[in-house]
Amino acid sequence: MVSIYDVSPRELIEEAAKQLEKMPEMAPPEWASFVKTGRHNERPPAEKNWWYIRSAAVLRAIYKLGPIGVSKLRTKYGGRKNRGHKPDKTFKSGGNILRKIMQKLELIGFVKQAQVGVHKGRMITPQGKSFIDKIIIKIKPKYAKPKKAEKPEKAHEEKKPAAEHKKESVADKKEVPAKEEKEEKTEAKKAPEKKEKKEAKEEKPAEEKKKAETKEKEE
Repeated sequence: MVSIYDVSPRELIEEAAKQLEKMPEMAPPEWASFVKTGRHNERPPAEKNWWYIRSAAVLRAIYKLGPIGVSKLRTKYGGRKNRGHKPDKTFKSGGNILRKIMQKLELIGFVKQAQVGVHKGRMITPQGKSFIDKIIIKIKPKYAKPKKAEKPEKAHEEKKPAAEHKKESVADKKEVPAKEEKEEKTEAKKAPEKKEKKEAKEEKPAEEKKKAETKEKEE
C-alpha cells in the first residue's frame, strides 16, 4: 500500500505537474502570465509552468487535508510582506487562482465538493487518488532500501589460506624456542669437555717443570 508520505513532496508535485500539463482542461487562463499569487509578493511567479505546479500542490493538499476550502488554502499559500521600515506582516494569498484551479480539477474529476461533519470543501475522488498513487509508485523505487549483497563463495575460499597462514605462523613461533632449547643443551654438554682440555693443557707445563727440577738436583 503506497502512501503520500513515502516520497518527497517536491518530486511528487513536479511529476504531477508534468502529467497535468498534458491535459488541455488544466490550461491556465490568459491573465496567469502577469498576475501575482498574493499581495505579499512583489512580482509574478518567475517559472513558466507555475500554474501547473500550483495545481499539483493544491491537488496534493486536497488529497492530504480534504475536505478543504479556498479560505484554508489561502492561509496555506500566504506569506510575509516586506513593508520597508515597518515590521513585516503576514497576508493570505489570492483566492481567485485557487478557486479556478479547484474548479478545473473538479472538471477533470480529480476532486469533488463534500462535507464531513463540520468541515466543508473539496475532497479527493477515487480517480484523483489513483492519479496520485500511480505517480507515487513511479517515484517510490528511488527510496527503496537496497538489498544486502550476498557474499560470494570465493570470499570463503580466499579466507582459508589466511587461516592456514596464521596456523603456520603460530607453528613457527613454537619451533623457535624449541631450537633455542636444543642449542642450550648442546652447549651444556660441550662445556665439561672444554674444561677437561684446559685442565690437561695446564697439567703438562707443571709436569715439565718438575722433571727439569729433578735433573738439576741429580747433576
